[in-house]
Parts: sequence; structure tokens; C-alpha cells
Amino acid sequence: MNLDGILFFPVTPFDTADRVDEDVLAAHIAGGLAHAPGAVFPACGTGELHALSESEAARVVQVATATVAGRVPVIAGTGGPLGHAIRLARAAADAGADALLVLPPYLVGGPQTGLVAYVEAVAGASDLPVIVYHRGTAQFSVDSIRTLARNPKVIGFKDGVGDIGLAQQIVRAVRAEGREDFAFFNGLLTAELTQAAYRGIGIPLYSSAAFAMIPEVANAYYRAYVAGVEERRLALLDGFYTPLVALRDETPGFGVSLVKAGLRLGGLSVGSVRAPLVDPSPAQKARLADILAAGRTLV
Repeated sequence: MNLDGILFFPVTPFDTADRVDEDVLAAHIAGGLAHAPGAVFPACGTGELHALSESEAARVVQVATATVAGRVPVIAGTGGPLGHAIRLARAAADAGADALLVLPPYLVGGPQTGLVAYVEAVAGASDLPVIVYHRGTAQFSVDSIRTLARNPKVIGFKDGVGDIGLAQQIVRAVRAEGREDFAFFNGLLTAELTQAAYRGIGIPLYSSAAFAMIPEVANAYYRAYVAGVEERRLALLDGFYTPLVALRDETPGFGVSLVKAGLRLGGLSVGSVRAPLVDPSPAQKARLADILAAGRTLV
């Protein structure tokens, strides 16, 4: 699977009765597609997979695949309790998704052999290839990723830990297995802040929550990043991403909450986040509006 461009992680909109708003979801994804992402990742972290029922997550993926209609890959989220993850994997395959992003298992940690077994069980549940998400209770060793790279159904690695040295060793180990088709991407929160370092170790792709909220700014950054126009990239980093990260870091979970708030500020009724996440305060929303306006001015 060829992933090229910004990786779009849409939110999951909820209506006033706290149901998934399928019409708004389709509009949100269609709006993102107009800005040419490399792939769409529904029902993942930004899409609040942790707060969705199995039926809700399955429906989110169905709406996404219907809206995307084959224009770019659709990579659906799965994870949590193993039985839940397996059922989500099968539902995503039935919906026509192209691959799975395997988020960490629920609550418990396990040894490396257990983490490998978890990924392999999810990979074996459907015909879909899988991307491993390295974060939280699923932090993989070099040897574990080397083992998983020998499985042709494991096609990628998303780093959400931020250990550059470990990530470099994982890249080299996978390449030593002959997996030139294996995709690596930076999955840290607001990945634009760290992507220059990741590119230096052979991880050129990154997920962008900002793209879901303000795609014109995210694309401007991406173009400067790809073209090596450092003055432009750093101006966007300093003028938009750095203050956004400062606001994000004030409250746990704001990596998602601010994206939804930004979409509401832009006129898209995506609703609130579900517990345990919280929405920004009025003062925080006002600061977010200023940050978004500054980003648009830079563009």
C-alpha cells in the first residue's frame, strides 16, 4: 500500500442526542478529501475510538469508505480488548476498508511475546493488512517489530512514543528484513512539531490532527516540509503549531478536544467530545480562535 501525503484522522461527530452524526461525518471527510490527504484513518485516536461502541465504530468506517469511494486508502482503527479488536477488524473488512491501525490493548500490559501475539491475532481476524501503533500499553521492542515484519500482513509502524533512538533501530531492523514496502510514520501529538527529526531517521510520513481542523495550514506546512523550504516551515511552526501545542498541553486529551472545537469554530457541528475528554473553556476557545486566525494569516 502506497501512503503518500498528509495522513487524515477525522473526528467522529456527535449530534445533540450523543449519536454519531453520519451526515456531518461524511461532510467532514469530504471536506478533507478536497485537500488531498494521502489516506483517511476513521475511528482512530482523533476519532475517539476509545469512546465508540462496536456498532458505532463499524458505522463510522462504513460512512468513511462510502465517502472516500476508493480515492485514497481507508485505514480503520481497532484495538482495546482482544475480542473487541477482532470484531472491529472484521467489521472494517466488511465495510471495505483497506487496512487496520492496531491501537493498544485495553488497560493491561503484557510481555513482548504477548504484544506480538495480540497484533498477530488481530491480523489473523480478517484479510486486511495491519499497521502497528507503538504507544501506551503497546510499546514494542526492536526484536518484536522485527518478528512482526516477517508477517507480510503487517505493513507499517506508527510511533507514538517519541524515542528517536529506538525508532531509528526499528527502521533499520525492518529494512534488514527486506521489507522495503513497510511504512513508517510519526504519530506523536501534533506531529509537525517533531517531524523534522523523524525525517532524519527515515520516517518521512506523519499523522496530522491539525489537518482535520485546518487543512489549508497543515498543507502549507507539508508543502514546505517536502520542498525543504525551511524559512516557510519554521514560520508556520513558530506562528501556528507552537502556540497550538502550548494550549494543547494545558489539559489532558486536548489533542482531540481542540480539533473538535476548531471545527465548531469553523461552522461544522461536530458536537462535543465524550467522557473522559472535556471541551475547552470559553477562554481556551477564544485562544484557539486566535491561533487559527494566525495560521490562516500565515497561509
